[in-house]
Amino acid sequence: MVRYYCPYCNPKYQLQKQSPKGTLICGFCGEDLIKKPLIRLNQLIALIAASSLLLPLIYTLIFLIKNQINPPNKNYQANSDYSIIIKA
Repeated sequence: MVRYYCPYCNPKYQLQKQSPKGTLICGFCGEDLIKKPLIRLNQLIALIAASSLLLPLIYTLIFLIKNQINPPNKNYQANSDYSIIIKA
């Protein structure tokens, strides 16, 4: 449902009426109602800012849980061979 509002009246006490022309008007002041957008620009900017802060945390938690479930395989033989080569 598309939401309409009167920019001049209190949002708590708005009545919608339909004019004889078929447009929606305010029941108190008689002004035409304005369509409220689904997503406003400041909501979009806030969503981008919040996601830029939360996505790295979510990414880190996913990999932390993944490493707890399936720990990485360590090849200790390769590590010991590497240390022998360095010492020689």
